[in-house]
Amino acid sequence: MPFDPLTLRYDAAGLIPAIAQDATSGQVLMMAWMNADAVARTLATGRVTYWSRSRQAFWIKGETSGHVQELVEFRIDCDRDCLLVRVDQTGPACHTGRQSCFYTLVDGSGETVTAAPMVG
Repeated sequence: MPFDPLTLRYDAAGLIPAIAQDATSGQVLMMAWMNADAVARTLATGRVTYWSRSRQAFWIKGETSGHVQELVEFRIDCDRDCLLVRVDQTGPACHTGRQSCFYTLVDGSGETVTAAPMVG
């Protein structure tokens, strides 16, 4: 049965959260937004494509930075309102230069940055 991106549950702005996970290590890399067209483009090309809310434009991960995300697996959660894209990540996923956007640990003593930006 063919997949129809319109069967997903988008928010009022027509967006759905997409969590990117490293397909090899299992590390959660980042979260961004997709609309139905970004979902379709990702599945058609294998290059993960997001929707930039600030620029109101498509954003192909790595298009300008070279830190490309190649799609390995595309999953939908049970409520069809969140996506998991398992990817082969080239370079850092975070715009800060870190492998993951989730580098700040919060506990009872406050916040701790747990990873430095990647070098080279």
